[in-house]
Formats: sequence, C-alpha cells, structure tokens
Amino acid sequence: MSPTPSSSSVQQAKHALGQRLREIRKDAGITARALAALAGWHESKCSRIEHGRTPPSDADIRVWTLHCGVPEQAPDLIATARGIDGMYVEWRRTERSGLRRAQEAVRPLFERTRRFRVYQSWVVPGLLQTEAYTTAVLNTIVSLRDVPDDVAAAVAVRMERQRFLHTGGHTFAVLVEEWVLRTVIGGPEVMAGQLGHLIVAASLPSVSLGVIPLGASRGAGWPVESFTMYDEAQVNVELVSAHLTVTQPREIEEYGRAFAELSAIAVHGAAARKLITSAIDALG
Repeated sequence: MSPTPSSSSVQQAKHALGQRLREIRKDAGITARALAALAGWHESKCSRIEHGRTPPSDADIRVWTLHCGVPEQAPDLIATARGIDGMYVEWRRTERSGLRRAQEAVRPLFERTRRFRVYQSWVVPGLLQTEAYTTAVLNTIVSLRDVPDDVAAAVAVRMERQRFLHTGGHTFAVLVEEWVLRTVIGGPEVMAGQLGHLIVAASLPSVSLGVIPLGASRGAGWPVESFTMYDEAQVNVELVSAHLTVTQPREIEEYGRAFAELSAIAVHGAAARKLITSAIDALG
C-alpha cells in the first residue's frame, strides 16, 4: 500500500533518534540512571529521550555523547534532531509572512534538484499551472487560512519558477488523478485554459505526464496525499493543515515505490491527452 503521511512520521523519527542514543549509552556500559546522575538530570529524562517523548536539545546531545565517550558523534546527532524539528510544519507557520515568501522559500531546492517526481491528487501541479489557475488556487488559500493577501506577488514567483521546465538539466515526471482534471477551479473559462495549457506542457521534452483514469483498478496504487520527490534527497507532502518534509532514506524509498505503483496504472501520451480533451469538452 502507498504511504499515508502524517505527523506520525515525525514521531517515528523522534523514536529512531532516541533508540540511537540508547544504543550509544548501552555501548558505553552506562545505565540510564547513571547517565542522568552524571548529567545532573532528573532520573526519568534519559527514558523520555530514548522513547521519543522528550526531544533532546543540542546541549543534551553534547552532554550525552560526552559522558558516553563519543563526543565526535554530537554534530551528526544534533543535525538529525534539528532535521526532525523541521519535518512537520503547519501551513499557518510557513504562510504567516505571506504566500510570496512561502513560494520563494523552495527556490534553492528547485535549483539543486535534477529529477522531480510529482503526484497530485488535489490540483494541477504548480509547475504546470496557468497564471489564472494559480490565482484562483491562492485566493482560496488566502480565504481558508486567513493569511496575508499578496496573491499577485506569489503568482509572479510561481510563474517565474516555471523556467525550470525549459532550462535543461531537469526532468519532471508528473502524475495526476483524472478527478483533478474534472474539478473546476476558477470557473469554466479558467479551467479550460488550464487544461489546454496542460496539453502544451506535456509536450515539453523535460515533462512526462501521466493521468490515472477514473475507474482504474487501483491495485497497489492507492490515492494518497499529494507529494513531490526531489531526486532521492527529500519528499515534500501536502497535508490539509501542514507541510511534511521526509528525508529518511527508508521513507523516501517508500515514496519512490508508491510513485512507481501509481505510474503503472496511469495512462500517458495520446491516452492522457484524450482524457484532458474529454475534460475540456465536459466544461461545455
């Protein structure tokens, strides 16, 4: 079954870090009670950290590794802990300074990524959106999330980002559910323009577009939350209330398998264009 991301992934990462610290302590031959005494902590603190209930601070990790005789491991462990803190971020936190800044924040990630794999079960992917469609989507976000209204500036940033489709050195494998094509956003005229643009974008050498037909036998390719894979380094997942960043190799592999399963039931080329054209015709 495809992954169903949630904040539980963050808890799993916290637990994994705690288990790594537990192994370091046990390898040093120190009991949790003895380590707490050496560090000047309450005797229950080690247990809370090892079970992922209390996230260790940078200072906690330095003290832990020092008393366990492996201070050289502190930097890597601190980096891991900081990465967990950034995995699960509420939308209101990323968008509180406006949508433009949220759009700009991903530019470095796009610049260093060569292979993009995008699955969308909600809307047309941002890289393939028209200006009118993007405007409609972001206006809805402003209304639903009560964030600063800088839609015009945010749209400009997203449109500029589409240059990556044409600059070479980047490939984009995109999958959308057919119901995305049938969901009218911004009105029939805006939607018709968007679908027409999708056909044009799919003809670009850098883009491979697949559409998962309504009524397809799902098999292992279950519909899940929208996600984007950036090479093999990172996966960004869109939840209703938050943005989830996945960086653990094992979890990234799961998303890779999910993308492959979804791609296997999608149609491409002429068959995909036929579904898009049918959606245009349905607009009347």
